[in-house]
Amino acid sequence: MAALLEVRGLTKRFGAITVADGIDLDLDKGTCLGVIGPNGAGKSSLFNMLAGGLAPDAGRISLAGADITRVPLHRRARLGIARAFQIPQPFPDLTVLENVLVPATFGAGAHGAAARALAEDSLRRTGLLDRAAKLAGSLPLLDRKRLELAKALAARPKLLLLDEIAGGLTEPEVRALVALVQTLKADVAMIWIEHIAHALLATADRIAVLHFGKKLMEGQPAEVMGSREVREIYMGIAVDAAA
Repeated sequence: MAALLEVRGLTKRFGAITVADGIDLDLDKGTCLGVIGPNGAGKSSLFNMLAGGLAPDAGRISLAGADITRVPLHRRARLGIARAFQIPQPFPDLTVLENVLVPATFGAGAHGAAARALAEDSLRRTGLLDRAAKLAGSLPLLDRKRLELAKALAARPKLLLLDEIAGGLTEPEVRALVALVQTLKADVAMIWIEHIAHALLATADRIAVLHFGKKLMEGQPAEVMGSREVREIYMGIAVDAAA
C-alpha cells in the first residue's frame, strides 16, 4: 500500500546552488518525520515545494496516491496540505475565532454553521476555545503559536508541515507545545522542521538530515541525533574534540 506522502527524486537548483538534490521521502498518517540540518541545507525549500509555493526542477510528489507535483498552492490546501509557520502572522484585528474561520472556509471549503463548528473544534484541540472572542493581536507568543496550529487544523489537513514552530519560546513553553503536537499526531502525517532537538526526540518517529540539499540520512531519532555526521555537521561538534 502506498504511503500517504511519497516524494521521489525531488530536485531544485538556483543557478549553481542546489537546494534539493534527489530527495526521497515516504510518510504515513499518524507518523511524524523530523527534519534537521544547518542553515542553507534546503529545509525551507523542501517545505515550499511540498506546499506548492516553489516548483521543483525534477522529481515527483504524491499525496494519497495523486500526483500533485504541478498542482498550485491553493489547490494543495484544498487537497489537504497545511503549514504552520515559525513566526505567527494572524490577522491581529480579527478575533481568534475569525482567524480560524478563514482556513475553515477557504482551506477546508466549509461554510456557515459547518465552518464555525470546524473552527471551534480546532480551537478546542489547541486549547484556545476560551480565547475565541479575544483579538488575535493581543495573544502572547505561545497562544499565537497555538493559533497557527488551530488555523492549520481548520483546513482539515492530511499532511501538516510544522516550520520551526518552537522557535522563540521559553523551555516550559516548548514542553507545552510539544505536548500539544503529540495530541495532534495521530490524525495526520506530519513533517516538523526544528532546531530544538529534544522537541523532535519527544515527537518524531524518524528524523531526516539535510545537508547542501541532499538527504544525508534518515532513521530512528536517537540514532540519528547521536550519529557522528549530525554531531559534526548539524551541531558543529568536532567528534575528536568531544570524545
